[in-house]
Amino acid sequence: MRTFLRILLSLLILVVLLGLLTIAVGPFIVSPSPAPGVTDAELVAAPESRFIALPTGADEPQEFHFIARLDEETPGPAFMLLHGFTFNLFTWSQLLDLFAQYGRVVAYDQLPYGLSAKRVPEIAQQSSDIYSKAAALEQLFALADALELEQLILVGNSSGGTLALEAALAAPERVSGLILIAPWVYSKRPMLPDWLVGLPQMQRVSLGLARYLGRNSPLLDYSYADTAKIDEERRALTGAHRLMAGWDLAWGALLQRSLTDPVTIAERLGEIEQPVLVLTGDADQIVPVSDTQATADALPNATLVQLPGCGHLPQEECPDQVEAAISSWLETQRPGTGPTP
Repeated sequence: MRTFLRILLSLLILVVLLGLLTIAVGPFIVSPSPAPGVTDAELVAAPESRFIALPTGADEPQEFHFIARLDEETPGPAFMLLHGFTFNLFTWSQLLDLFAQYGRVVAYDQLPYGLSAKRVPEIAQQSSDIYSKAAALEQLFALADALELEQLILVGNSSGGTLALEAALAAPERVSGLILIAPWVYSKRPMLPDWLVGLPQMQRVSLGLARYLGRNSPLLDYSYADTAKIDEERRALTGAHRLMAGWDLAWGALLQRSLTDPVTIAERLGEIEQPVLVLTGDADQIVPVSDTQATADALPNATLVQLPGCGHLPQEECPDQVEAAISSWLETQRPGTGPTP
């Protein structure tokens, strides 16, 4: 019996050691070689694409990709369109003409998405600067300043909605209103201690996850109520980042940073006094309708509209419904927001 117990204990120790070895070494199976592609985004840009170098926190300026309608003759506010996690400015393609009727409009690729720069920090601390919440806010207002857009209505989908809310708190004098589509407010993402995130193994895990999310865009399918509406052009636009070299390393650095940067905006919703339109698709599988309802309830001056038969990206899947809701809301706001004749 004692011999059997000794053998059993030895086997148990061996299993534990093998498990620890797998945890320690397994992530290194993920290759650190960057994805191929172009290094100059202008070589694969759309006809309307424009590029501008902007500050990025403590890092050197980086190139941002944007599309804008900046007719100085169009009265009203300026709209800045903020895409969500793993998406890009092309998510707004079907609504650009709508916003251009009411004012100047700009949609841009947040770092490191779409055709914006694919910066890979050389040391871990730099990733905390370039991909931090504070840096994203700085980049948003730097673009607005560069384009001479003083008063903004921020339009954000998912995590873009979170960024819009943070901007309204950071500079309320610059933000006159918000349009939030399924804002990522109450949904939680994993948070890990700095020491764990800093391990080389975690860097490879983040890189592996980035490649999974970026190669086939699985969130695109989850974000539609009816995936039959996703055509090949839409898939190609969602995957525009794959045209650029090193996109996977940049996405991995962003994911690495997000593991220590919690979403805390829910604690301060009551401080946001600007008028807000909140939209939710009733078939949203990413941000539950109940979460979006709770966000609208916590905002002092919010209007909630539920869109039947729509998922997490109604601006893509149900643009007519989104356009009707936005137009109706804008026309109830202060003078100067109506469309041009």
